[in-house]
Formats: sequence, C-alpha cells, structure tokens
Amino acid sequence: MFKRKFHAWLERYFYQPSVFDIIVSALLLPLSAIYYCIVWIKFKLSKAQKFPIPIISIGNLVLGGSGKTPLTKAIFNEFNSEFKTFIILRGYKRESKGMQIVALNGDIKCDVATSGDEAMEYATNLKNANIIVSNDRKIAINEAINLGAKLIILDDGFGKANIFKFNILLRPAKTPRLNFTIPSGVYRYPSSFYGLADFIPNSSDIIKKTTIINPQPKMVLMTAIANPSRLEFIFKKCIGYEFFGDHHKFNKFECENILKKYNANSLLVTQKDYVKIKDFGLSVSILDLKTTISPNFANKIKLFIKSYQNSDKIYQTNQEGKIC
Repeated sequence: MFKRKFHAWLERYFYQPSVFDIIVSALLLPLSAIYYCIVWIKFKLSKAQKFPIPIISIGNLVLGGSGKTPLTKAIFNEFNSEFKTFIILRGYKRESKGMQIVALNGDIKCDVATSGDEAMEYATNLKNANIIVSNDRKIAINEAINLGAKLIILDDGFGKANIFKFNILLRPAKTPRLNFTIPSGVYRYPSSFYGLADFIPNSSDIIKKTTIINPQPKMVLMTAIANPSRLEFIFKKCIGYEFFGDHHKFNKFECENILKKYNANSLLVTQKDYVKIKDFGLSVSILDLKTTISPNFANKIKLFIKSYQNSDKIYQTNQEGKIC
C-alpha cells in the first residue's frame, strides 16, 4: 500500500505539484545540479562505437513511460520483413542475470520472470520476434549480429552514448511542470538534450488505435505502468481502477481481491500487465494498442539504414556533443 501511495505522490509531484511539492523541489535543486553535471560529463566524454549494422534507439528524457514500447513494436513490424530485426532492452526487474535470449524467430526461449514484462510483451505480440535482454547492450548487440541481425532496435537506449545509433526521442504526453532533472523534476536527462535527437516524432508521425479484447460491462482497470494517467481516456469505461508501481509483479490473490472489491466481471489490463497474469485463470479484458508510423517517419529510418555503411558524417554530429 505504501509503494502505491508513493508512486501516486511522485506522479503528482512531477506533473501537478502542490505548493508544498514546489518547495520540496526547490530544496532539492543542489542535488539536481550535481546530477545534471554528472550526466552532461558522461555524454560529453563518451565516444560512440559504430557497429557493422544500423542501430535505432527509442528513448525519452523523463522518468517513466512516453510510449516507447508501442513505437518499438511499430518499427519492428515495419522493417523486420526486409531486415532481420532484433529488439534489445535491459529487461527491468527481471529475476535473471546477464544476457538472455527471450525469443528467436518467434520461438520464446524463457518465462516472464527471466525476461521481464516488457521483453515478454514483445515476444508474445510480435510475429517472428527476436528479443534479447542484457544490462550490457554491447554484448547483446554482438550476440544479435552473430544470430544474423541486420537491424537492431534499442528500447530505452538514448542513455547509451557509447553506441553509435539513430536517436529517436519521444516527448511525454503531459509536459512536466518542473523543468529540472531528478530529484527536483522528472527529467533523467536535461531537457536541452532534445537537441541530441536525430528525430523527434510529432503526433501525426505515430498513428494509434486502441481496442479492448474481451470487453465486459463491469471492468476494473488494473495496471502497473509508469504514468497511469496516460490511460485516462479509458477510465469512463471502467467501474474503478487500481494503480501499482511500474513493473509490479502481480499475484493471483491480489487480482482476485480487486475483482471482489469492485464486484467486477473482468480485470482490464495492458499487454504489458497481461503477460504477468495470463496463467491465473481469471476473467481478463486487454487494452490492445496498435501503433503504426507515418511514411515520413519510416523514410527517416530508411534514409539512415541506406546511408549507414557509406556515410558516418550525416549522423555523427549528434553523437559528438551538441549539448547545450
């Protein structure tokens, strides 16, 4: 219960701060200044290694979600038929260590505890998925190349300044009220780092369509994603909602209690949440988000892939320190 209240407070603190929250933020500014300097130096001193195949990074500057997962799926679907594509991610809050191959050519190699929820979402929702989790992205990149990869997508890879890549940065749906790095604000990288992006898509570049699989008349929304207010559009279709911390590991008992609490017909969950509860044997409805990218967006990536082998200069600029 404490964790849930803490996460709710954090979302308010970052996006709708009270007067008290603003005072707390101001008191923490010296720590934010130290953090800013550390991040700035890290990026300034990093030398980007170029790998034999093109790498695309999907990232954001703030804590929590900005739609990286659905966009990663869309890019994978767009290019995997032409270029054997691997998705590489950290596998946050997984129970395993080191590098793990989660899926290869659509064959799932492990369970959700080993992979983490996001990696398993990719593995179960993408056709012919190739998914690797690893804290060391370079080790995973080399393994993907050994397995025949022709294109790599780094989920949440912006901070890997030591890897040469095409940086796609997403802006959050809600603009943070406080324009500071953590802990005074929600930015894990300074907002000036938007200048390091190779492409920042706008709303017309990402086409989203949300449907509900197995809709029920009395659904209770249960989710463990960052910034759950992103799902506000669906609140009116639910009889209640329960929010947990990002990547929370559900157990059957708490899911059953939520159903009983609201006398609900089903739990409404995201795909990311579903992979953790699908074996509980409960009535479940699923928020299914289908995302595609615009021709303009696809062409930006195609240009990068086409010119990758022959021209370093076009994309090297953003790797060498246009940091304000």
